[in-house]
Amino acid sequence: MEQWVAIKENIKQWVREVGKEQLVKMEQPFQMKSKSSDIDLVTEVDEWSEQFLMEKIKAEYPDHAIMTEESGWHEGQAEYEWVIDPIDGTVNFAHRFPFFCISIGVKHKGETVIGVVYAPRLDEMYEAIKGSGATLNGRTITVSATEQLNKAVVATGFPYDKGTDPNNNVENFNAIITKIGGIRRTGSAAIDLCQVAAGRFDAYWEIKLKEWDICAGLLIVEEAKGNTFSAEIEKGYQVLVGTPAIYDELSTILSWEK
Repeated sequence: MEQWVAIKENIKQWVREVGKEQLVKMEQPFQMKSKSSDIDLVTEVDEWSEQFLMEKIKAEYPDHAIMTEESGWHEGQAEYEWVIDPIDGTVNFAHRFPFFCISIGVKHKGETVIGVVYAPRLDEMYEAIKGSGATLNGRTITVSATEQLNKAVVATGFPYDKGTDPNNNVENFNAIITKIGGIRRTGSAAIDLCQVAAGRFDAYWEIKLKEWDICAGLLIVEEAKGNTFSAEIEKGYQVLVGTPAIYDELSTILSWEK
């Protein structure tokens, strides 16, 4: 546990450094390009942020494995694996919309034990160590007490291939939208997960997410006493999180195999 605390403190320092530079670069001209589709963007700031974090990790923990969004898998010999999204919400960042973040999860023997999500423009630091609860800027957070679906505020998102693949979350959206109190779409899976953990959203679901989108956030929700489900499907993961009562009802509507 002491080692996990030390790792988490290093992560917090590094993401603050990265976040500070992201805010500077955000206001300057930067290059961007498309990946899987015209709306799946990567900027030079994503690449700079990832390289900065990888250099820090390799210097401090040279035998740890690393999985990153932009450069993929980097082998390691230890029982630790880092899962990094240098900017979750790149489209938001590119449009100077404040809902973007740095997401870092650390696994030990295949189990996520550390999660840190930092939103620089909001200056919000979400963090968790397995078995120790979750915090936002040092304050303990828990999921909401909402029990009625028709009063719930629920978040979701849509995959980059929504215009070309019929499995695009629209059917799920139509099944849920009339049964809830409100719907939100921030454009960052990691931020959505953290909003559930903080009790601001009551639930969140999405499909075709990548591990770097969800690794840290799922642990933060779990440590905030929320229910979580994730399963690998074609083109990524499907995810559902929420307060216990809302989670159960949404799970029934979605009819995903558990």
